[in-house]
Amino acid sequence: MRDRTSFTTDVDRAPVLGWQRARGRADRRRPRSDSGRSTVATDERELRREVAAVYRTVADTPDEGADLPFPSGRGLASRLGYPPAEIGRLPPAAVDSFTGVGYHLDLADLADGDVVLVLGSGSGTDAFVAAARVGDRGRVIGVDPVPEQLANARRCREEIGAANVSLPRATAEALPLEEGTVDVVLSNGAITLSPRPERALEEASRVLRSGGRLAVSELVGERRLPERIRTDPALWAAGIGGAVRVDDYAGLLETAGFGDVTLRENPWYEFVSDRARGVCQQYGVGSVSVRARCRR
Repeated sequence: MRDRTSFTTDVDRAPVLGWQRARGRADRRRPRSDSGRSTVATDERELRREVAAVYRTVADTPDEGADLPFPSGRGLASRLGYPPAEIGRLPPAAVDSFTGVGYHLDLADLADGDVVLVLGSGSGTDAFVAAARVGDRGRVIGVDPVPEQLANARRCREEIGAANVSLPRATAEALPLEEGTVDVVLSNGAITLSPRPERALEEASRVLRSGGRLAVSELVGERRLPERIRTDPALWAAGIGGAVRVDDYAGLLETAGFGDVTLRENPWYEFVSDRARGVCQQYGVGSVSVRARCRR
């Protein structure tokens, strides 16, 4: 893989997706799309319905996570690098439904008094960890389109008394916030699940203050995914169908108004179903954590 030093900083200069190269070098001869966007040929509503159905299951029956293609729960959070002390303070219902793909809170540089937006906040793991870090003077807004996830998160909020957390229902592509009102935007796989990732990133840039931070963990691929993968609802809901080609990710961020991009790999994230693993190995799909700054 060619040098990507312009796409990393001192936070991590490890080769991006190097663990996938060890399984088989990706084909770099495929043509690059002009914008780096994933073209979704199937009905966008079908993709959203499938995502909602999967995450209803995650919220309502987290103990049945073995039936899902991806890992979940407290063990996953620990493997990804969440500090045990912070996770230990959260309600079990929040952590049991955790389905993140990486750890990026260290990249967010959260400070006392920050206003934080969490995209696809689910049952609240990232929102509640962030709320503790920004303190009573700070504020966390966790948006999610799945009512069952929000209901779970709201119960957890009451349990721990997180008065600085609000949980409106919304999608990442249509945020209920004014321009330039947020210090940090977080996402743990939510942008990958969006049928319109470019719109989700544009919305994140819109609500951030100038110089505000984006810190996310998402799935990317070494090779551009074929249409049969990108339009498969089950693979989309798993997060695989929306994986942007890693070579295109910087351009996607730049177009949305971000710069000063740092990217590092998360080699400890793996899917659990044979089909998902097979697709990831074939197309070099894996997890990365990304930090960027709003240039607006």
